[in-house]
Amino acid sequence: MIMRTFKKLSFIFLALFAFQANAQTDKATTTKIVEEKNYTFVATKAIPLNNVDINNILSRMPGNTGGGIINLSGSTYDVRITPDSVIAYLPYYGRAYNATLNGDDSGFKFATKNFTYTSKKRKKGGWEVVINTKDTKENPRLSLSISENGYGSLVITSNNKQSITYNGYIAENGKKN
Repeated sequence: MIMRTFKKLSFIFLALFAFQANAQTDKATTTKIVEEKNYTFVATKAIPLNNVDINNILSRMPGNTGGGIINLSGSTYDVRITPDSVIAYLPYYGRAYNATLNGDDSGFKFATKNFTYTSKKRKKGGWEVVINTKDTKENPRLSLSISENGYGSLVITSNNKQSITYNGYIAENGKKN
């Protein structure tokens, strides 16, 4: 009994240690790039708002793995943030209220220099960043929650599409992993 408990505790400790050792950026680097507004959010997973509908569609496709979480690892989907611009290149999965005939218009693909950026440090560490675009199609609002280790969760809301969440990490501009 004691040995079994010890094994479980050892496994939990090793898992937590591995998670910390695998952090995307250290605390100082994360603080620096967020405060300088000079980083890239790299999306690794997309989580559509209507997981049930997406799962119903995916279940009919060959090679279905199920679930409403879409793996984006190995792709180049990101949002680049600098003090004077925001450039987004993200796919979109979900319900659009106004359909587009041009496949290149799907997703969130824009570059803007006209936006507001607010950053608020959380009490328990990390940041809440809100970016409101002013001159792009659909004027999406980007709400980015960043941990001290550089992991992030991005929620995009727009006028013409259901909200979508992306999980990923932030990196210094020019240093994607």
